[in-house]
Amino acid sequence: MMKAEHTAELDAKIALLRSNRQRWLEIPLRRKIEYLQSVIDGTARVATEQVATTVRAQGLDFDSAVAGEAWLSGPYTQLRVVRLLMESLKQIDRNGRVSIPSSSLRRLDDGHLAVKVFPLRRFDRLLFQGYRAEVWMQPEVTAENLAAHIGALYRRPPSAGKLALVLAAGNVASIAPLDTIHKLFLEGHVTLLKFNPVNDYLAPFVEEAFAALIADGFLATALGDAETGQYLCHHSGIDEVHITGSQATHNLIVFGPGSEGDERRARNHPLLQKRITSELGNVSPIILVPGRWSSGDLRYHAENIATQMTQNGGFNCNATKVLILSEDWPQREDFLAELRRVLLSLPPRPAYYPGAESRYERFLEAYPGAEILGAKKAGSIPPTLITDLRAEPNDQLAFATESFCAIAGILSLGGGSTPDFLGRTVKFCNETLAGTLNAGLIIDSKTRRAEPEAFQQAVAALRYGTVAINQWPAVGYTLGCTPWGAFPGHSIDDIGSGIGFVHNTLLFDRPLKTVIYGPFRTALPPKPPWFVTHRNAHRAARSMVRLEANPSFLLFPKILIHSFRG
Repeated sequence: MMKAEHTAELDAKIALLRSNRQRWLEIPLRRKIEYLQSVIDGTARVATEQVATTVRAQGLDFDSAVAGEAWLSGPYTQLRVVRLLMESLKQIDRNGRVSIPSSSLRRLDDGHLAVKVFPLRRFDRLLFQGYRAEVWMQPEVTAENLAAHIGALYRRPPSAGKLALVLAAGNVASIAPLDTIHKLFLEGHVTLLKFNPVNDYLAPFVEEAFAALIADGFLATALGDAETGQYLCHHSGIDEVHITGSQATHNLIVFGPGSEGDERRARNHPLLQKRITSELGNVSPIILVPGRWSSGDLRYHAENIATQMTQNGGFNCNATKVLILSEDWPQREDFLAELRRVLLSLPPRPAYYPGAESRYERFLEAYPGAEILGAKKAGSIPPTLITDLRAEPNDQLAFATESFCAIAGILSLGGGSTPDFLGRTVKFCNETLAGTLNAGLIIDSKTRRAEPEAFQQAVAALRYGTVAINQWPAVGYTLGCTPWGAFPGHSIDDIGSGIGFVHNTLLFDRPLKTVIYGPFRTALPPKPPWFVTHRNAHRAARSMVRLEANPSFLLFPKILIHSFRG
C-alpha cells in the first residue's frame, strides 16, 4: 500500500507538469536548443561520478577495462544522441527543415527509399572507419516527399499538449534519459520519468543533467516500485506511457495480471486505455555466413560474438541469443573452439540484475547438455552455450524466451549454397524467433562479392528494426542518427519487441528499419572499444565521452593511443 505522502507527491508533480503542457509546445525552438545544450553540459559534469556509481552498483572496478561499458552505454551514448538532435533542431531553426543531401538517397530494388545517415560528421569518419548506416523508409516515403515525413512535431505542432509517463529500464544508464528526450523533443510531451528500482541510483545524475527542464516544470522524476508504476500508469493525469522492458511487463501493465489478464489480451480488451509506446526484448539472432576465414578472422569474430553475449553481463535486449551456422561450413568447429576459448578467458561478473540466476537455471533445466564456460558460483553467471539446438520443434524455450543473461544457443541450419543457407536462416529468424528488435549477419568480403544478390535479399528480408552487418547491432542504439526500435507492425495485444522508435535524431516520421554496414574486420583501431576483450576500453571510452562533450580534433590522438592499446 503506497503511503499517502508518496501519493500526494506524485499527484503534485503531475499537476505541475499538466499546467505546463501547452507552454512547452509554445516554447521557441531556440530555447529548446538551449535546453539540449544544458543537458549536454550537465551530462558532462556528472559523467565521472555517474560511471563510478554504476560500476560500483554492478560490483565492478572503476579502474578496470570493464568500466568502459558504463562510459559508452551511459554518458557517451547520451551525449551523442542529444548533440545530434540539437544539430537537427539548429537546422530547422535556420532553414525550416532538417537537411538531407540528395546524394544520401537511393532507391532499393523493392522500391523502398534508403537514406544514408552515417557517417555525416568528420569525427565519425575517423572514429568509425569502414562503417556506414542507412535508414530504410516505409513504402509511402519517396525521395520526392521525404521532407514531408521529417519532423512532424515542428511542421505541424499539435493543438494541445500531453503528459507522458516514461517507465525506465534498469539495465543501461542512457535508456531513461534518452527516452525522456524523445518524448520531450520529438513528440512534444512534458514528461514524468519514473526510474527503475534496479538503477534508481542514477536519479541524482539525470536530475542534474536535466536540471533546467525540471526547474521550468517540463520534466519531473519519481522513484518507487511496481505499485508506484501501476499508480502512475492509471493516473487520470497521465495521457500516455512509454516503457522499455519485457513483453511480460508490458502485458501486465496493459492487460493486468494472471489468467484474467491473458483473457483480456486474447480479446484485445486492455485495462490501460492510453497510447503506449515501447521498446521490448528480443531473441536476437546472429547469422554466420560460411566462408574461408583466416585464424585472425576466427579470433576477431569470436571476440565479437563473446562481446554480444556477455557485455553488461548479458543484461541487454540486443544480446546475441541464437547463433546460426551452416552445418557444412568446414570451419564451424574451429570457430566454436575459438569462441569457447574467448568466453573461458573472461573474468566472472556479478549477476546484478534481479531474477538472473533463476532465469539461468530455467534454461539449464531445459537444456541439460549446455556447456558452462567457467566456474558456476552463487551470484555469478558464467557464459554458457546451448550447442544442441534444433530447428524443430519451433516452440523451444531458446527460440521463444529472452534469457536476459549470458547464455546463447548454437543452431546449425542445414548447408548448401550461400543463397540457400541465407534464405533458410532469414525465414527461420522471421517466422520462429521471438521479437523483431535487432539481428546481425556476419559475412566476409569475398563471399559477399560472390553472392551480392543473395546478400542484399537477405538484408532486405530480415524483419527487424536494426540489421547489422559484421558488427553488434547495439551499434545502432549508440549512433543516434539511426532510429532504435522494433520492426513496425506489432499491435498492443501482440506486442513483440514493441511499438515506436527512439534515438531518432534526424526526426524521421516513418522509418522502417536501420541497416548498419561494418567492415568484416576493423582496421583502425585493431578492435572496437566496446569489445569485452579490449584491455584499455575504460580509457578509450572516457576520451570518447570528452570528445562528444566538447568536440575537438585535439582529443583524437589520446583516443587513438588508448584504442591501439586494446
